[in-house]
Amino acid sequence: MLDPKLAKDTIAAIATPPGDGGVGIIRISGSDCRSIAAKIFRAANPSFTDFKPYRLHYGHILDNQGRELDDVLCAFMPGPNSYTGEDVVEINCHGGRAILAAVLDEILRLGARLAERGEFTYRAFMNGRMDLTQAEAVAEMIHAPTKAAMHLAQVKLSGLLGEKIAALRMRLEELRAQLVVAVDFPEDEVECLSPETLAGTSAEVRGEIDALLSAVDRTRAWREGALVVIAGRVNAGKSSLMNALLGRNRAIVTDQPGTTRDYLEEAINLDGLNIRLTDTAGIRKTDDAIEAAGLEMGRELMEQADLVLFLADATGPLTDDALSTAQSLDTEKTLAVLNKSDLPGFDAAHGTPLADLGFEIMEISAKHGAAIDALCDRIRERVLHGAGQPDPDEIAPNARQAAVLNSAGEELLMLEEDVRMGIPYDLIGVRLETACNALSDITGEITSADVLNSIFDSFCIGK
Repeated sequence: MLDPKLAKDTIAAIATPPGDGGVGIIRISGSDCRSIAAKIFRAANPSFTDFKPYRLHYGHILDNQGRELDDVLCAFMPGPNSYTGEDVVEINCHGGRAILAAVLDEILRLGARLAERGEFTYRAFMNGRMDLTQAEAVAEMIHAPTKAAMHLAQVKLSGLLGEKIAALRMRLEELRAQLVVAVDFPEDEVECLSPETLAGTSAEVRGEIDALLSAVDRTRAWREGALVVIAGRVNAGKSSLMNALLGRNRAIVTDQPGTTRDYLEEAINLDGLNIRLTDTAGIRKTDDAIEAAGLEMGRELMEQADLVLFLADATGPLTDDALSTAQSLDTEKTLAVLNKSDLPGFDAAHGTPLADLGFEIMEISAKHGAAIDALCDRIRERVLHGAGQPDPDEIAPNARQAAVLNSAGEELLMLEEDVRMGIPYDLIGVRLETACNALSDITGEITSADVLNSIFDSFCIGK
């Protein structure tokens, strides 16, 4: 947990991911970073006297006995024009774990403290280098599963969401000022705030909040990926379909029904869209407790799925069990797939009951790969619901921001109802204040310590 009392400490951490790599970076931030770096850095250039800002200096890091630990590139960035707003030193080492650990140990020995999770970005936020929406965007950039998700995070990192929220809050603050005048000087016709103006301005701001919230659902698949579940009767070819979609043998395929008793999950990328592909246990009546538990898990996954691929063996009529399961599925998020089109007994007419239930139907051969490319295209289209690529300037709030925006919007909606009911302005002012505070919570102007810790604890150490 981040402690504001320790905000003046000089902190250090490895800023690159764990594991071996060509380059590893150690970041130091705080008033002592320059002096600490000077004690362990020996420049290759004999004329070197001190670190010049924003330049890379080549040399070696020495341990406390004067032995060389690594040859490095070292950069000094004075505050406030640094990532954290404080003096910052970054040391570019070779990326071996032992090397990075040894260099970090020397830095800590000289008085720096190991940084907490997200502490560098927390300091950037506290020092006014970024607002809370930008700080959260840093984590979203790091964890972006797709290029589209990276662009969505970059828009927020540039400050567009913070600017939008600040503009909305300013409109509400101006409304609050007019409301105060109307309450204090009710007979002043010049400054009077009419109920129509009050409710109308509130509705306009609420409309802009709704527009921001609409982007949350529209871009969710790009930001978080999508869950696609393969379901159907035993021996319908679910494991073969999973292998065909993956392009490799991941699921065991046999003629014996019931091979998959739990579920298998793998990730695939469909033209930039991340998909969590899940193969569930085949549907059938069973007395086996383990298989029954797998079936129940499969039903839960189908409820959570963005899209269910309901696979049917179309070499024969659908069983009662298969139809019963199909009837429980939402046609809006289910794609019926008739498999085994390569076999002589295949008949598309066997899918008629599914068509009658309102399902979209495709015909494939999972074993031989027939129509798999077309199926992939359709999966992508169905998951995105025709949304296509996000707009380059799309502003998509994250889950926390969306929840706060919802709260602000609901408060404004109730304010408008209060106006219609003739509630006194001094009471309506409380709702306006609550909405303003909610918007401030998004940008971090008014945010509890618990919320801040929750956000920055989700960061990696070093960022």
